[in-house]
Amino acid sequence: MVRWLSRFFFYLDRYFISRRSLPPLNDVGLLCFRKLVYEEINVHAREAVISLINQERKGEQIDRALLKNVLAIFVDIGMGNMECYVNDFEAELLSDTAGYYTRKASNWIQEDSCLEYMIKQLMSKVSQQLLEKEHSGCYALLREDKVLHFYDFLIQHVTSKGIDIVNQAEDAANSRKVCCFSRTILVTFYEDCQCRD
Repeated sequence: MVRWLSRFFFYLDRYFISRRSLPPLNDVGLLCFRKLVYEEINVHAREAVISLINQERKGEQIDRALLKNVLAIFVDIGMGNMECYVNDFEAELLSDTAGYYTRKASNWIQEDSCLEYMIKQLMSKVSQQLLEKEHSGCYALLREDKVLHFYDFLIQHVTSKGIDIVNQAEDAANSRKVCCFSRTILVTFYEDCQCRD
Protein backbone atom coordinates (compact mmCIF):
# COMPACT_ATOMS: atom_id res chain seq x y z
CA MET A 1 0.00 0.00 0.00
CA VAL A 2 2.86 2.36 0.87
CA ARG A 3 4.54 1.64 -2.47
CA TRP A 4 1.28 2.26 -4.31
CA LEU A 5 0.70 5.58 -2.51
CA SER A 6 4.29 6.64 -3.15
CA ARG A 7 3.78 6.06 -6.88
CA PHE A 8 0.41 7.79 -6.88
CA PHE A 9 1.80 10.88 -5.14
CA PHE A 10 5.18 10.72 -6.87
CA TYR A 11 5.07 14.31 -8.15
CA LEU A 12 4.01 15.69 -4.77
CA ASP A 13 6.67 13.59 -3.01
CA ARG A 14 9.43 14.61 -5.39
CA TYR A 15 8.87 18.34 -5.57
CA PHE A 16 6.65 19.67 -2.79
CA ILE A 17 7.91 17.50 0.10
CA SER A 18 11.59 17.74 -0.83
CA ARG A 19 11.40 21.57 -1.01
CA ARG A 20 9.86 21.70 2.46
CA SER A 21 12.49 19.29 3.88
CA LEU A 22 9.80 16.86 5.04
CA PRO A 23 10.33 13.10 5.30
CA PRO A 24 9.42 11.16 2.11
CA LEU A 25 5.96 9.59 1.87
CA ASN A 26 7.48 6.11 1.81
CA ASP A 27 9.15 6.66 5.20
CA VAL A 28 6.02 8.23 6.70
CA GLY A 29 3.90 5.35 5.41
CA LEU A 30 6.23 2.75 6.90
CA LEU A 31 6.34 4.60 10.23
CA CYS A 32 2.52 4.71 10.31
CA PHE A 33 2.32 1.01 9.43
CA ARG A 34 4.88 0.24 12.13
CA LYS A 35 2.99 2.19 14.78
CA LEU A 36 -0.60 1.25 13.85
CA VAL A 37 -0.25 -2.31 12.56
CA TYR A 38 3.16 -3.87 13.15
CA GLU A 39 3.39 -3.10 16.87
CA GLU A 40 -0.06 -4.65 17.34
CA ILE A 41 0.51 -7.89 15.42
CA ASN A 42 4.26 -8.61 15.37
CA VAL A 43 4.09 -11.01 18.33
CA HIS A 44 1.25 -12.99 16.73
CA ALA A 45 2.99 -12.95 13.35
CA ARG A 46 6.21 -14.21 14.92
CA GLU A 47 4.39 -17.03 16.71
CA ALA A 48 2.62 -18.01 13.47
CA VAL A 49 5.90 -18.07 11.53
CA ILE A 50 7.65 -20.17 14.18
CA SER A 51 4.65 -22.51 14.20
CA LEU A 52 4.95 -22.91 10.41
CA ILE A 53 8.67 -23.64 10.74
CA ASN A 54 7.95 -26.28 13.39
CA GLN A 55 5.33 -27.87 11.14
CA GLU A 56 7.91 -28.12 8.35
CA ARG A 57 10.40 -29.68 10.79
CA LYS A 58 7.81 -32.40 11.39
CA GLY A 59 7.65 -33.07 7.66
CA GLU A 60 4.40 -31.22 6.92
CA GLN A 61 3.93 -29.10 3.80
CA ILE A 62 3.73 -25.36 4.42
CA ASP A 63 3.12 -22.27 2.30
CA ARG A 64 6.69 -21.07 1.79
CA ALA A 65 5.62 -18.01 -0.22
CA LEU A 66 3.49 -16.84 2.71
CA LEU A 67 6.39 -17.46 5.08
CA LYS A 68 8.72 -15.44 2.85
CA ASN A 69 6.27 -12.53 2.63
CA VAL A 70 5.76 -12.36 6.39
CA LEU A 71 9.51 -12.43 6.99
CA ALA A 72 9.89 -9.63 4.44
CA ILE A 73 7.66 -7.46 6.65
CA PHE A 74 10.07 -7.95 9.58
CA VAL A 75 12.90 -6.83 7.29
CA ASP A 76 11.10 -3.96 5.50
CA ILE A 77 9.77 -2.43 8.69
CA GLY A 78 13.38 -1.75 9.74
CA MET A 79 13.70 0.73 6.83
CA GLY A 80 17.22 -0.22 5.88
CA ASN A 81 18.46 -1.95 9.03
CA MET A 82 17.77 -5.40 10.42
CA GLU A 83 16.95 -4.27 13.97
CA CYS A 84 13.27 -5.27 13.89
CA TYR A 85 14.04 -8.60 12.25
CA VAL A 86 16.77 -9.43 14.79
CA ASN A 87 14.95 -8.22 17.91
CA ASP A 88 11.35 -9.09 17.07
CA PHE A 89 11.86 -12.34 15.18
CA GLU A 90 15.35 -13.84 14.99
CA ALA A 91 16.01 -13.89 18.74
CA GLU A 92 12.79 -15.86 19.38
CA LEU A 93 13.45 -18.17 16.42
CA LEU A 94 16.94 -19.02 17.69
CA SER A 95 15.58 -19.66 21.17
CA ASP A 96 12.81 -21.88 19.82
CA THR A 97 15.25 -23.75 17.57
CA ALA A 98 17.62 -24.40 20.47
CA GLY A 99 14.69 -25.71 22.54
CA TYR A 100 13.48 -27.90 19.68
CA TYR A 101 16.86 -29.57 19.20
CA THR A 102 17.42 -29.91 22.95
CA ARG A 103 14.10 -31.76 23.24
CA LYS A 104 14.93 -33.89 20.20
CA ALA A 105 18.35 -34.80 21.59
CA SER A 106 16.80 -35.67 24.96
CA ASN A 107 14.28 -37.99 23.26
CA TRP A 108 17.03 -39.66 21.24
CA ILE A 109 19.07 -40.25 24.40
CA GLN A 110 16.08 -41.95 26.04
CA GLU A 111 15.00 -44.01 23.01
CA ASP A 112 18.20 -44.90 21.13
CA SER A 113 21.15 -47.12 21.86
CA CYS A 114 24.64 -45.64 21.85
CA LEU A 115 25.26 -46.79 18.29
CA GLU A 116 21.98 -45.39 16.94
CA TYR A 117 22.62 -42.08 18.63
CA MET A 118 26.17 -41.87 17.31
CA ILE A 119 24.89 -42.48 13.79
CA LYS A 120 22.60 -39.47 14.15
CA GLN A 121 25.76 -37.37 14.85
CA LEU A 122 24.44 -35.13 17.56
CA MET A 123 26.38 -32.45 19.38
CA SER A 124 28.97 -33.47 21.94
CA LYS A 125 27.41 -31.64 24.90
CA VAL A 126 25.12 -34.60 25.62
CA SER A 127 27.68 -37.28 24.80
CA GLN A 128 28.64 -37.90 28.46
CA GLN A 129 25.02 -38.66 29.36
CA LEU A 130 24.80 -41.02 26.39
CA LEU A 131 28.09 -42.79 27.18
CA GLU A 132 26.89 -43.48 30.73
CA LYS A 133 23.46 -44.76 29.67
CA GLU A 134 22.77 -47.80 31.85
CA HIS A 135 21.71 -50.48 29.33
CA SER A 136 23.23 -49.42 26.03
CA GLY A 137 25.97 -46.87 26.74
CA CYS A 138 29.65 -47.46 26.05
CA TYR A 139 30.23 -48.63 29.62
CA ALA A 140 27.48 -51.23 29.18
CA LEU A 141 29.01 -52.38 25.88
CA LEU A 142 32.39 -52.78 27.55
CA ARG A 143 30.95 -54.43 30.68
CA GLU A 144 28.95 -56.99 28.69
CA ASP A 145 31.69 -57.64 26.10
CA LYS A 146 29.38 -56.44 23.31
CA VAL A 147 32.11 -54.34 21.72
CA LEU A 148 33.44 -57.46 20.01
CA HIS A 149 29.97 -58.10 18.53
CA PHE A 150 29.92 -54.58 17.10
CA TYR A 151 33.49 -55.07 15.83
CA ASP A 152 32.55 -58.41 14.18
CA PHE A 153 29.47 -56.83 12.61
CA LEU A 154 31.55 -53.96 11.24
CA ILE A 155 34.16 -56.34 9.77
CA GLN A 156 31.40 -58.48 8.23
CA HIS A 157 29.76 -55.44 6.68
CA VAL A 158 33.00 -54.06 5.21
CA THR A 159 34.02 -57.50 3.90
CA SER A 160 30.59 -58.04 2.32
CA LYS A 161 30.69 -54.66 0.60
CA GLY A 162 34.24 -55.32 -0.63
CA ILE A 163 33.26 -58.71 -2.08
CA ASP A 164 30.27 -57.12 -3.83
CA ILE A 165 32.53 -54.51 -5.45
CA VAL A 166 35.05 -57.19 -6.59
CA ASN A 167 32.22 -59.36 -8.00
CA GLN A 168 30.76 -56.42 -9.91
CA ALA A 169 34.18 -55.67 -11.40
CA GLU A 170 34.64 -59.34 -12.40
CA ASP A 171 31.16 -59.47 -13.95
CA ALA A 172 31.89 -56.35 -15.96
CA ALA A 173 35.23 -57.80 -17.13
CA ASN A 174 33.61 -61.15 -18.06
CA SER A 175 30.84 -59.47 -20.03
CA ARG A 176 33.50 -57.53 -21.96
CA LYS A 177 35.32 -60.84 -22.70
CA VAL A 178 32.06 -62.44 -23.89
CA CYS A 179 31.39 -59.45 -26.13
CA CYS A 180 34.92 -59.62 -27.58
CA PHE A 181 34.62 -63.40 -28.07
CA SER A 182 31.19 -63.03 -29.72
CA ARG A 183 32.51 -60.28 -31.95
CA THR A 184 35.48 -62.46 -32.97
CA ILE A 185 33.17 -65.37 -33.88
CA LEU A 186 30.92 -63.07 -35.93
CA VAL A 187 33.87 -61.52 -37.76
CA THR A 188 35.33 -64.98 -38.48
CA PHE A 189 31.95 -66.24 -39.68
CA TYR A 190 31.51 -63.19 -41.91
CA GLU A 191 35.02 -63.52 -43.37
CA ASP A 192 34.45 -67.24 -43.92
CA CYS A 193 31.23 -66.49 -45.80
CA GLN A 194 33.02 -63.88 -47.90
CA CYS A 195 35.71 -66.39 -48.90
CA ARG A 196 33.10 -68.93 -50.04
CA ASP A 197 31.41 -66.41 -52.34
